[in-house]
Amino acid sequence: MYKVDQVSWKERISYGLADTASNLIFVMVSTYLLYFYTDVYGIGAGVVGTLFLIVRFLDAGTDLLAGYVIDRTSTKWGKCRPYFLWLALPFAAVGVLTFLTPDLDTQGRILFAYSSYILLGLIYTFINIPLSAMLPSMSNNPQERHEVTSIRMIFGQIGGFIVSVATLPLVAYLGNGNDAKGFALTMTVFGIISIPMFINAFKNTKEREYYNSSKKSVPLKDGMKAFNIPWLIIFTAKLAFFFVFIIRNQTTVYFLKYNFGREDIVPVVMALNYLTIVSLLLIPFVTKRLGGKKTMQFGIVIAIVGSLIIYFSSITQSIPLLLVGVGLGGLGLGFVPSLLFSLIADTIDYGEWKSGVRATGLLYSGSTFAAKFGMGIGGAAGAWLLAMYHYDPTLTQQSTETLKAIEFSFIWFPVISFALVLILLQFYKLDKIHAQVVEDLKNRNKSNKDLAKEA
Repeated sequence: MYKVDQVSWKERISYGLADTASNLIFVMVSTYLLYFYTDVYGIGAGVVGTLFLIVRFLDAGTDLLAGYVIDRTSTKWGKCRPYFLWLALPFAAVGVLTFLTPDLDTQGRILFAYSSYILLGLIYTFINIPLSAMLPSMSNNPQERHEVTSIRMIFGQIGGFIVSVATLPLVAYLGNGNDAKGFALTMTVFGIISIPMFINAFKNTKEREYYNSSKKSVPLKDGMKAFNIPWLIIFTAKLAFFFVFIIRNQTTVYFLKYNFGREDIVPVVMALNYLTIVSLLLIPFVTKRLGGKKTMQFGIVIAIVGSLIIYFSSITQSIPLLLVGVGLGGLGLGFVPSLLFSLIADTIDYGEWKSGVRATGLLYSGSTFAAKFGMGIGGAAGAWLLAMYHYDPTLTQQSTETLKAIEFSFIWFPVISFALVLILLQFYKLDKIHAQVVEDLKNRNKSNKDLAKEA
């Protein structure tokens, strides 16, 4: 039924390193850009919240364009791989631009922030969507897709780990007391490291053809027919996950600095978040027993328990309890993102099965729209709460209202969002019929080939 072991370890690692490269820039933005804007560049939290929402909404809108362009891309290297080669250097360069602090008045700073952030988001879209969209062309075996995606996520988490743990020490070291200089130089280091990783992925990955429809350019009108209910469920789950990812990450510095008075443990807490790597290593074994959906639900339950432990740590001001909660949350979350990506590949198969149209780029870009929009809402919500409850970066001790707002962003938004996803996943039934879907597509493809020969 499936072609197995199509993806060599060299290809798997090269594919994973592209996500390492992507996260060196993406995690820098998602974790530290709010803090950089409010506390280093001097832009108000309310303004930043609006910026995040508008820019992410525009950015998400370009995902559908990117998917359409990818579906119509035709080169000797394939549809997706060329973008790693074309955009590696521009992505790194604009990443540095985003963390520059030109001497401008307030309106000039806001305009510069909008311009650089929009440009970075556009390039990220056209280098990251191909990374996800090529998965169905790497293997048609769901289990192998889980494994390849897990390896990708492990390497992606390594990139995120490096950024989360090393950024503030590097800013202090390279800036030598000047945080503006420190952030710019730190982003430069991460950008330089990312370029050869993307080029390596271009050279050592492969796009395979499984179905006749994958060879065709797909008109947008026809591509719309491939959207389906299982895809919509994963779309919504992905939106909620990235909402949590952003609001938790960007609030970490504030939560530790003001709610615990321990800014010095930011690198330790960030490191514990990356216990996700342990879960990613376990995914191939757990999914064989539970399947993709139940594995994801299992991880969500663990993440919710971790958040509740963090809440009790804030009541007791217990650092050990805080670290346990963060670590447990990291372990739980490790089961979620890779499966969100690999299950989208299954919904693409299902969409072709139902409609006769295989719109890989369009459906992947649509799911990436969910991620971008979730990040936009999460980024805006966290910043707006800070502004609404009068966050003042010049104060060493924030008001009780401000501390409650930070706590809600860091703890309760994630709990509520994940509880809703847990319920929604109960309605995802594709895991029960996907094997038959692939078998039917295989037979349909064979019939089409036979008819073509007869003609």
